[in-house]
Amino acid sequence: MTFEEFKRQATRVWSEIPESYRSGVDGLVVERKSQAHPSIPDIYTLGECLTEAYPSDWGGPDTTRSVLVLYYGSFRHLSELDPDFDWKYEVWETITHELRHHLESLAAEDALEDVDYAIDENFKRVRGDPFDPFFYRAGERVAPGTYQAERELFIELEHDGQPGEAVEFQWQGRRALVPVPPEPGDVTFIQVVDGIDEEFLEEEYELCVVLVRREHWLRGLHRLFGRGSVNVVQADAEAVMLEAGD
Repeated sequence: MTFEEFKRQATRVWSEIPESYRSGVDGLVVERKSQAHPSIPDIYTLGECLTEAYPSDWGGPDTTRSVLVLYYGSFRHLSELDPDFDWKYEVWETITHELRHHLESLAAEDALEDVDYAIDENFKRVRGDPFDPFFYRAGERVAPGTYQAERELFIELEHDGQPGEAVEFQWQGRRALVPVPPEPGDVTFIQVVDGIDEEFLEEEYELCVVLVRREHWLRGLHRLFGRGSVNVVQADAEAVMLEAGD
């Protein structure tokens, strides 16, 4: 997609958003340049919501003004890495994501900032860099014990730490098994790389089962002593779908 096509697509998406949701946003700016992530190498920022609050006794769109910025170069970099990169979807996703930043600033909420933190920490996990082992809990809670960070689901299960067994997990009424690594840690990330059918999870999503030792004190260790006190293990595994009645 050329820069001019990108700009037209972004403008079209922006114009289709109801005016009531755009209140307090002074406009959409499309930059030709790319924007590297400030702290994670090889990661690019697709868009930003630049917000400024003005002193007033009354909160709302008149006192909190924002500008949404899209970086064409960042989109282009990602498209070169992913042959299935969906330009139109990513433009829509980025604009609505950044607009939510503005709406949450009006409501003095920080839920999306938490989601961004979870996404950043997940990048670190995938890259093999040190990361907060409980980062996924900052993601969007989509079901009990289940969190979403962008296009990855994290299903947390309590576990006694015993190897050589399989654990059962479920999503949207479907059940599956995944093997436990030979040497599980205090927190074990099991990336499900195969075995899940489309009825269980749409193709564009990734799935990670997170096993946390059952000792309740462990849940607070990372806050009291830092994440280095938690033994983290990562493994890939193939899941086995269970039929009703199994």
